[in-house]
Amino acid sequence: MTAVTTRLGRGVAFPVRPDVVRGALAYRAGAEKVREAIELILRTEPGERVMRPRFGCGLRQFLMEPNTVATRARLERTVAAALATHEPRISLAAVTATPGEDPALVHLTIRYQHRFDATQGLLVYPFYLER
Repeated sequence: MTAVTTRLGRGVAFPVRPDVVRGALAYRAGAEKVREAIELILRTEPGERVMRPRFGCGLRQFLMEPNTVATRARLERTVAAALATHEPRISLAAVTATPGEDPALVHLTIRYQHRFDATQGLLVYPFYLER
């Protein structure tokens, strides 16, 4: 394992699943683990985790909101605040919310940099306002 991978972390993949080749649980490490953690933060609502009640992004509050500039700006601020709070391994470069092809779809584009090796990361997360 490299020094960067060690600093970025290694752990059980989420959702938990078997690695049929190794006959054990699947693991993620390094940049892959960081990306998985970002997705987990976006999918988790505050209050879902008993031992960490503040963990999560809270995207459900945007369900049934109109796909307007104001809603997308609030989404950007909410995502940026959640990632700044819950993912110390990254430095956010930008969070942008753009309308998708479907009127209820918003593409959340997250640009970030790993703090330990300065590599860039990009995640585009589709979020539906009506589903």
